[in-house]
Amino acid sequence: MCAALVLVPPAARLMAQDPAETPARVFDAQSFTLPNGMEVVLVENHRAPVVTHMVWYKAGAADEPSGHSGIAHFLEHLMFKGTDDLAPGAFSKRIRAMGGNDNAFTSQDYTAYYQSISRDHLADVMEMEADRMRDLAPPPEHVATEHAVVIEERRQRVENDPHSALYEQMRAALFVNHPYGTPVLGWMDEMEKLNWEEAHAFYRTWYAPNNAILVVSGDVTMDELRPLAERIYGTLPPEELPASRARPNVPPFPSDIEITKRSSAVRQPVFQRLYRVPGAGEFPELALAFDLAAEILGGGPTSRLYRALVIDQGLATNAGLSYNADVLNDAVLSLYATPAEGVETDRIAAAFDEELRRAVRDGFTGEELADARARLQAAAIYARDSLQGPAMVIGRALTTGQSLEEIETWPQRLEAVTLENLRTALEIYMNPDASGRASVTGYLLPDVLRGE
Repeated sequence: MCAALVLVPPAARLMAQDPAETPARVFDAQSFTLPNGMEVVLVENHRAPVVTHMVWYKAGAADEPSGHSGIAHFLEHLMFKGTDDLAPGAFSKRIRAMGGNDNAFTSQDYTAYYQSISRDHLADVMEMEADRMRDLAPPPEHVATEHAVVIEERRQRVENDPHSALYEQMRAALFVNHPYGTPVLGWMDEMEKLNWEEAHAFYRTWYAPNNAILVVSGDVTMDELRPLAERIYGTLPPEELPASRARPNVPPFPSDIEITKRSSAVRQPVFQRLYRVPGAGEFPELALAFDLAAEILGGGPTSRLYRALVIDQGLATNAGLSYNADVLNDAVLSLYATPAEGVETDRIAAAFDEELRRAVRDGFTGEELADARARLQAAAIYARDSLQGPAMVIGRALTTGQSLEEIETWPQRLEAVTLENLRTALEIYMNPDASGRASVTGYLLPDVLRGE
């Protein structure tokens, strides 16, 4: 548990879950667990004869050994470089030959691999995914090639991108003594030392059926999927996993933190502030409050922040807020704005603070809460219509400590959030005048001396 949640005692009074007695389910997902511990989830969608097949591992960058950052992402790349039965690159080639597509991604808390293919090829894809779950065997030359690829990826995405470099520094300051402060790509000096032995050790530790979740969305029934899962994934033996994924606490913030980055590549200043707030993995009901507060404050051009900074005051050309609750530990809530021509970034900071003071002091209106709740509930319903959407939502939530029941009843659980819940959440975690809040403010500015 992170130090930001030392504030849990007053936050505990925010709410008690009060879902409807017979809630309509968002995805109407079906699930079961194989004898080897692998969880299987199905969301039926019979609009077209296609399926999305995803395998989620409950292991990501935050599970890497200290001093060896980048292993989880490096391993993600190596997963496409061959097994005893598949040549390097053959996995994706076969998917394309089936008329499908595939990819993968790594986060702090999970790594996921997915394929979108016709329903006729589901068993083939499952066979290949099960094969690389415990039989990865990339040739040394391909390990070396992918090592160079991830190094270049960091160079392009961070070293050559001032905004990404600033965000990386801000997260490192926000999550002192916690692995969330280490970038998913890794630190360059540690990435340069990565090797197959380290990647293989991480693979053998975490890639096992009893640490994986299979999510299938599309044109298949449980009567069809269950025997396939039992025959293909069910034959893989479970492995002994680490006892827990416990992570160290983040120490309290003794003072405000500001980081300024200047770059000759920057033409337009950027303001950003990160807050460390509860996530759904540890405090799902608090996360609901932040979902709604984020929608009211920063959910598009009708939000409070956009109206105040862009429309009413003309201080910025863009302003908003983002929040992602799907994490095991603390989440990040991000304020951001692009100042208008001639507006100093400190005026942006002051304007944000004033809007937050107003929200803490006066709270939100019933109409604002009702509108935000309706928009979020509608978005949850619309997600049901896509093929990949349900698999993404369910996978992210399950790998970060949430339950399928919490996912399915999310719209109803939003109904339990009150105006006082929102005001109290902001007062505890985002009050500009309160001490102890966990936030980092960043300024990205043009390098005037070396620029023009």
